[in-house]
Amino acid sequence: MHYHVLTLFPEMIEQAMSHSITGRAQKNEQIVLETTNIRDFSQNKFMKVDDYPYGGGAGMVMEAEPVYLSYEKVVKEVMAAGRKKPKVLFMSPQGKTFHQEMAIELAKEEDLVFLCGHYEGIDERVLEEIVDEQISIGDYVLTGGEIAAVVMMDAISRLVPGVLHNDVSAITDTFTDNLLEYPQYTRPVEWRGKRVPDVLMSGHHANIEKWRREQSLLRTKNQRPDLFEKVEFTKDDMKIMKKNLAFQDEI
Repeated sequence: MHYHVLTLFPEMIEQAMSHSITGRAQKNEQIVLETTNIRDFSQNKFMKVDDYPYGGGAGMVMEAEPVYLSYEKVVKEVMAAGRKKPKVLFMSPQGKTFHQEMAIELAKEEDLVFLCGHYEGIDERVLEEIVDEQISIGDYVLTGGEIAAVVMMDAISRLVPGVLHNDVSAITDTFTDNLLEYPQYTRPVEWRGKRVPDVLMSGHHANIEKWRREQSLLRTKNQRPDLFEKVEFTKDDMKIMKKNLAFQDEI
């Protein structure tokens, strides 16, 4: 996986991605991160990349040409390396809301370009020219697209083969099959009067899996009923729910 980030603040991206799992994945060359400073493609001696918006209004707008030139540079490098033209994602509160299924699909790409805006936005003409998808990480406005890009890269990286030591973790993550993940426990067995559920210490793997599935169903029903409505229940799920009074209104 090759990430290419077009930004005015490369250090924000590089610092955030240099730690923990994503940092290790870069060292192991499982993911490659390249940042391109849009300001390097400024068309004036003051290195400005923004100007006043036509029609008036508050704030400044990023100019089309520096953004396009930074994009063009990345595309040329990718194509010269023998890879296909990369997908371009623009971080925008007006875009589709990012979710786990989207992360799974994007993890299949070889190259992804993240365009991070600032100020009041980017000249619409360059967005029409280069952007494949506009993506939001939630219904709120950030000062720039860098944090949103890091969130997406972190979520996608976990799904790149080999990035997680235990690839099963990605399979059982929250939002897989529209279910929240079951509760997790570690030592000691008792902490401040609260005990680890006996089933988890039983060594009976079938019972443990059944308990975990039941907990996922319960958590999703109680905390995210919107997701619960989308779950495709298995025959085993129906058996679990028939035996639990908490699900009686769902059967």
